[in-house]
Amino acid sequence: MKYSKEEVIQYVREEDVKFIRLAFCDVFGKQKNISIMPQELSRAFKYGIAIDASAIAGFGDENHSDLFLHPEADTLTPLPWRPEHGRVVRMFCTITYPNGKIFECDTRSILKNAIQKAEISGYQFFFGAEQEFYLFKLDDNGNPTKEPYDEAAYMDIAPEDKGENIRREVCLTLEQMGIQPESSHHEEGPGQNEIDLRYSDPLTAADSAMTFQTVVKTIARQNGLHADFSPKPLENKPGNGFHINISVKSSYNPDHMNCLIAGILDKVADMTVFLNSTESSYRRFGSNKAPKYISWSGENRSQLIRIPAAIGEYRRVELRSPDPSANTYLVFALIIYAVLDGIENKSELPAPADINLYKADTNTLARFKHLPGSYKAACTAAANSDFIKKYIPDAILDIYCNQ
Repeated sequence: MKYSKEEVIQYVREEDVKFIRLAFCDVFGKQKNISIMPQELSRAFKYGIAIDASAIAGFGDENHSDLFLHPEADTLTPLPWRPEHGRVVRMFCTITYPNGKIFECDTRSILKNAIQKAEISGYQFFFGAEQEFYLFKLDDNGNPTKEPYDEAAYMDIAPEDKGENIRREVCLTLEQMGIQPESSHHEEGPGQNEIDLRYSDPLTAADSAMTFQTVVKTIARQNGLHADFSPKPLENKPGNGFHINISVKSSYNPDHMNCLIAGILDKVADMTVFLNSTESSYRRFGSNKAPKYISWSGENRSQLIRIPAAIGEYRRVELRSPDPSANTYLVFALIIYAVLDGIENKSELPAPADINLYKADTNTLARFKHLPGSYKAACTAAANSDFIKKYIPDAILDIYCNQ
């Protein structure tokens, strides 16, 4: 349900809400929040709530440390794992300077701008997120270990799959928060799981992906486990992917699927540092169904982009290189801009690579460009890209490449 400001105030009063979390994220997508009491809600809507931005990496220094959080009423959701009496709710926020100007490192606002440009151009985007994570045991002091919760394999069932009840609890919690899970199963790695969310508009999908990680980590901890979304938690085991399903609607361009793929292929190397934002991200590429080459095909999981078997409204494109360390708002924004750029410039779609790239010989592989092989190489590609400089603020690019 989408709430207005007045409805939020009424909800808080009638539902015994005692704490309101104002949520946002830093430039790397790490979630942050500040809690306010109900009596401060009207002030938050009217003026915003000040935070010390100097304490958040990339948000400024002590000279210009004040930023304001402005809650968005239509993102209100209760946190089901908090007490029923004295309830806790959460709203996502827009971040501004004291003078009301949007903070350039507010990545959620960057996505809003991309959506607006797409709408002006006559395109409507939809995204669906598939995130993988490991479940590890805790030690006697409650600290995470690298001991997997189980040794089950791909799509195994209980009792081998010990994560079944965790995934069930996560899915039910997401439903209570208005987020629709589509499917869930055990993945290939020991203790590795995947839950897929149903597609939705870009901003809702990005908010849901951010919420998803919080829910998984919370439910895991309540069950005495640690949920690890890092790209490569275990050497010689599958990494965690963040597969993104993308579809586009347009009333006047029936060939949008080709433009979608061509646009992403053309810009994917430039934007890889934002899709894979840690050093360990690059240890994932090239094995266990994680792509290494810039290519596309039909149902082929060795490709960077594939078109899953589906018909009608479920037909989509799947981008397979991102991992869960990425800032979802930046990723979705860059995908939108890449597709629009491909449409505008009539980017040519290369021939599909209908081969298994994991088993191809050296001569065959030499025909394909590959993704940046390291974080440093990805930073160089972004820093030299006119596309990235056009859509990503200098401050964010500097933070990513000079941290």
